[in-house]
Amino acid sequence: MNENLANEEYRDGGQDTHKLKFLLDIPLQLTVELGRTSILMKDVLQLNQGSVVELSKLAGEPLDMFVNSKLVARGEAVVVNDKFGVRLVDIVSPNERMEKVL
Repeated sequence: MNENLANEEYRDGGQDTHKLKFLLDIPLQLTVELGRTSILMKDVLQLNQGSVVELSKLAGEPLDMFVNSKLVARGEAVVVNDKFGVRLVDIVSPNERMEKVL
């Protein structure tokens, strides 16, 4: 079957759609990264309440969103009903994702 035709059938609810529905129930790990740093063990042991750990990113830079350790999007932190959330501002293109894998 032509790949474009198969994609069109999936979007249009074609016969092959039901064959892929099982994929919708696969659990994935979603991680949002504010930043990273390297720290010595002796410095970790000296951390206490009120300590500040400097991260690699600057304030205002987008957060990175990973699905199963693969970068898929970037966003900004928001607060919704007293809980943190992420507003997506950029979805990583499939080509960019493939470049990082290879």
